[in-house]
Amino acid sequence: MATFLYNLGRLAFRRRHFVALIWVALLTLAGVGAASAPAAGTTSFSIPGTEAQKAFDLLEQRFPGASADGATGRIVFKAPDGQKMTDADNKATVAKTVKELGGGTEVVSVTDPFTTNAVSKDGTVAYTSVKYKVPGMELADSTRESLEAAGDDARSAGLTVDVGGDALEAGAEPGAVGEIVGIAIAAVVLVITLGSLVAAGLPLLTAIIGVGIGVSTITVLAKALDLGDTTSTLALMIGLAVGIDYALFIVSRYRNELAEGRDREEAVGRATGTAGSAVVFAGLTVVIALAGLAVVNVPMLTKMGLAAAGTVVIAVFIALTMIPAMLGYAGKKIRPAGEKRKTSGVDTSEKRAKPNMGTRWASFVIRRPVAVLVLGVVGLGAIALPATQLELGLPDDGSQPTSTTQRRAYDLLSEGFGPGFNGPLMIVVDAKDSDDPTAAFGDVADGIKGLKDVVTVTPPAPNKAGDTATITVIPNSKPSSTQTEDLVHAIRDKGSDFKADTDAEVLVTGTTAMNIDFSQKLNDALVPYLALVVGLAFLLLIVVFRSILVPLKAALGFLLSVLAALGAVVAVFQWGWFSGLIGVEETGPIMSMMPIFMVGVVFGLAMDYEVFLVTRMREAFVHGESASQAVVTGFRHSARVVVAAAIIMMAVFGGFISSSESMIKMIGFGLAIAVFFDAFVVRMAIVPAVLALLGKKAWWLPKWLDRALPNVDVEGEGLRALDDRPKDSGSGSDEDRELVRA
Repeated sequence: MATFLYNLGRLAFRRRHFVALIWVALLTLAGVGAASAPAAGTTSFSIPGTEAQKAFDLLEQRFPGASADGATGRIVFKAPDGQKMTDADNKATVAKTVKELGGGTEVVSVTDPFTTNAVSKDGTVAYTSVKYKVPGMELADSTRESLEAAGDDARSAGLTVDVGGDALEAGAEPGAVGEIVGIAIAAVVLVITLGSLVAAGLPLLTAIIGVGIGVSTITVLAKALDLGDTTSTLALMIGLAVGIDYALFIVSRYRNELAEGRDREEAVGRATGTAGSAVVFAGLTVVIALAGLAVVNVPMLTKMGLAAAGTVVIAVFIALTMIPAMLGYAGKKIRPAGEKRKTSGVDTSEKRAKPNMGTRWASFVIRRPVAVLVLGVVGLGAIALPATQLELGLPDDGSQPTSTTQRRAYDLLSEGFGPGFNGPLMIVVDAKDSDDPTAAFGDVADGIKGLKDVVTVTPPAPNKAGDTATITVIPNSKPSSTQTEDLVHAIRDKGSDFKADTDAEVLVTGTTAMNIDFSQKLNDALVPYLALVVGLAFLLLIVVFRSILVPLKAALGFLLSVLAALGAVVAVFQWGWFSGLIGVEETGPIMSMMPIFMVGVVFGLAMDYEVFLVTRMREAFVHGESASQAVVTGFRHSARVVVAAAIIMMAVFGGFISSSESMIKMIGFGLAIAVFFDAFVVRMAIVPAVLALLGKKAWWLPKWLDRALPNVDVEGEGLRALDDRPKDSGSGSDEDRELVRA
C-alpha cells in the first residue's frame, strides 16, 4: 500500500491542476445540487421491535386519522394572586386563545380546559392541550412559532402563560458558535504546529471542502432517504474533525521529509506513502465505528452513522490527493520541520539539535514505565467509578433550564396536578379476540387502578369498531423517575394476566414509555455494538501493526478512556459535581444515547491517535531501531501532531458546552473530556509505558499468522528500495521541475 500511495501522492503533486479541478468541480456540483434540492423537513422517528412502537402502529390501524404519534402542545395558564381561572374574564381570555390555536393547518384538536376538567383543584392553574398531525420533530417552524405566540394576548390580560409539550421539540440546530470557536482555535494550533500560515491553511481548506461536499450530498439525498438535520450536524462535526487530523498528519510528515533533504516531489510521495497509509487505516476504524451503529436497529441512528461514515471516506480521499496537490501549489512557502525564518546574526543549529518535548517525555516514561502506567490506570479508574451508578433516560421539559418556557410550564403542571401529570402513559387495549371487548376494557382499567404509583386512570375510549380502546394513566412520579419506569414494567407484567382473563392484549405506549423503550434498546445494543466495533478494529490493527499485543493494548486503553469519560459525565450531569462551572442547571439521568454515541465517536478518534503515533514507532522498529528507541522516535515525530489534533478536537467539542440545551451540553462535555483522557493519558502516557515494559514482545506475531496476513506495508518498508533510485525531476511542466529542484 505504501508504494501505491507514494505513486498516488507524486501523481497528484505533478498533476495538481487536474486534481484541484476535480475536487472544485465535485464541490460545485454538490453545492448546486443542495441549493436546488427539495426541502426535506425533519426525519421520522421509530423504534422497531419495541412495545411502544407496536402500540403506535396498532393505533394507526385501529384509529385512522387520529395521529397517534402526533405531537402534543400544552399551554398552561395561572391566574394572578387572589383570582381563579374560573373567573369570567379569565375564562374569556382562555377561550380566545383556544380559538386561535384551532386554526392551524397541522392541528388535529384543541381542548377547552373548562369542559375537560383541566383545572387544578384550587382553581389557580389550567391548561389546554393541542394535538397535531405529525410528531414534534416533523412540525413546521411556523406551527411551532404559532404555538409559542398563542399566549401573548393572555399574558397581556395579566395571566401567567407558559408553553410545554413535545410540540416544541425541534431538530438539532448546528452549533454555529461552537464551530466558529473550534475552527478559530484549530487555526491557531495549526499555525503553532506547522510553523506558517500557508501550512496551517491547507488542513483547514481541505477539511472545509470535504465537509462541504459531504454535507451538500446529504442535503441532496435528504428528501429521498428521509435524512434529518441531526444527520448533517453529525457529519459536519466528524468530517471537520477527521479532515483536519488527516491533513495535519500528512503535512507534518511532508515537512519532516523535507528536513531529511528530499526534494519536494519526493517528500510528497514519501509523506503520502507513509502517513497516508496511517490515514487510510485510521479512516477505516472511524468508518467501522460509525457504520456499526446499524447494529442498534434504530433507523435514525443507522442513517446518521452511514452519512457520517461517508463524510469520513471523502476526508480520506481528499487527504490522499488534494493535500499533495496543494503542497505542490505551496512550493517553498512550506518549510522543512525545524527550520525557522533566518534572522541576521542568529545561529539556530544548537536549538535545532535540542531534543523536542516529545523526545524528552518519551525518555522520561521509558525510565519510569511502572510508575507512569500505575498512575495513569489508577487515575482513570478512579474517575470511571461514578459510571457504575449510571442511570439512563431521555431529557424532558423537566431537565430544561429554569429560564425556558418549557421548564416553567412543566413546573406549573407539577404544582397544579402532580409530578406524574407531565408523563402520562397511554394504554392500548386490543380486544379484537375477546368475547366481550367492553368488559375487557373495564377489567383492564380496574386492574391498573390497583397498581402502586397510579394516581388517575381515565375511562376507556374505544374506537368506532369497538375492538380497541385507549386508557390514560397518570403516575404519581415524574416521567424520568425510576418509579415511573417501574410502573410501566408492572403494567406490562400484568398484561399476561389480562390476556388470560379477557383474551385482550395490553400495550403501554406514549412519550414516556417510548423513552423508556428507547433507552432499554440502546442499553441492550451497547455490548453487541462494542464487540463488533472493537473486534473488527482489533483485526484491522493486527494487519496494520503485525502484532497481537499492540492492538489489544489499544482496545483496552480506549475502553479505559471511555469509562473514565462516562464517569465524569455521571459526576457532573447526574450527581451535580462542579455542575455550576459549565452551567448545568438541572441534574438527572444521563441521555440514553450517550454511551453508544461516545463509544462510536471516541473510538474512531482514539484509533486515529493510536495509528498516527504507533505507526511511526512500528516504522522505526522495522527499520532497525530497538524497541525502546522506536518509542522515542515515534514520539519525536508524532507526539506534537497528536497533541495538536487532540487540542483541536477538544476545542470543537468544547464549544458545544455553552449550549443552553442540556443534551448538546452533555455531548460536548462528554466528547471533549473523552478526547482529553484518551490523547493525553492513554496515548501519551499509558501507551509508551506499556510498550517500554513489553520491549520486543510488543511486536510479536505468530509465524503462521504472519504468513497468513496480507502485507499492507503501513510503515513504508517498500519505499526503502527507492533510496538508491536516481532522482527523478519529473516529466511535468517547467514549474513542476523548478519546484522539485527547490
